[in-house]
Amino acid sequence: MPEGPFNREICRQRNLVERLVNRSKELRLATRYEKRAANYRARWVIAAILLWL
Repeated sequence: MPEGPFNREICRQRNLVERLVNRSKELRLATRYEKRAANYRARWVIAAILLWL
């Protein structure tokens, strides 16, 4: 990773993505066994709704 000046906004966005991935692991969403992309996306949508509520 190239070293550069600290960018607070990029750090916040990266943190948000990392937290989402960790929460998806708690919900056992992070699976690669879905055969169809539509099913995989539907699981992400349901998980996002659950986290939002």
